[in-house]
Amino acid sequence: MTVSATRARKVLPDGIARAVPPSVVSLAGCTVELVAIMLDIAAEEVRALTQLLSAAEKNRANRFFRERDRRRYVVARARLRELLAPRLGVPAQAIEFSYGTHGKPALAAGFADSDLRFNVSHCEDLAVVAFASGREIGVDVEAVRVLQDADDIAARFFSRRENAAYLALAPRDRPLGFFNCWTRKEAFIKAIGEGLSHPLDRFDVTLTPGEPEKILRVGDIPGDRCGWALHAFSPAPGFVAAVVVRNCAGESVSRADPEWN
Repeated sequence: MTVSATRARKVLPDGIARAVPPSVVSLAGCTVELVAIMLDIAAEEVRALTQLLSAAEKNRANRFFRERDRRRYVVARARLRELLAPRLGVPAQAIEFSYGTHGKPALAAGFADSDLRFNVSHCEDLAVVAFASGREIGVDVEAVRVLQDADDIAARFFSRRENAAYLALAPRDRPLGFFNCWTRKEAFIKAIGEGLSHPLDRFDVTLTPGEPEKILRVGDIPGDRCGWALHAFSPAPGFVAAVVVRNCAGESVSRADPEWN
């Protein structure tokens, strides 16, 4: 779920990293690949990419009221297919998807032998795709901006521990702290495949700018034993993102050569 930009003003707070090339991160003993996609492209390119979509995807694209939203959907889906194609060894048009109970996308049963998992998030004209082999994964990206109702949203959706940490921030740090928390929580619930059906106060993440990103608690289980690992990054100026991946029992969490940080 993307936080509405209504009555919002984008800001570029200190600590937002510059835009960088695609990144490979070692997380929980798993190689996670993160790819940023720009969705604002020329109309002729959009028309060409539309040909890569399935009939169902084309129908969905045609249901968008705004041309901007249609373009973003088409480009994100087509680029995902282009990224998956060489990993699966098939044409982009041949890729088929399935969807979990709460809408999480996955490769269809015909591609089960690849054991490739992926997740996608987009905000405005930026999308981020995360890939992992054999591990469930979730990713979320948001533009950092001032929301007039941020305090109310935090009180409603953050855990008590997170809301206390958020309210303790200086006013200038709150937009970044808010979206640090939001993207990390969203990445977690996308990774477990439950979406917003999973109570957001059942787990805690860090959010304070400058502090290491961590899952602090899942239910009654401490974060370092919860079975999931978290990495936060900035895929472009003014944006923050987070990826969560399943951790095998007994493995330690490490990060090697992260280009996004």
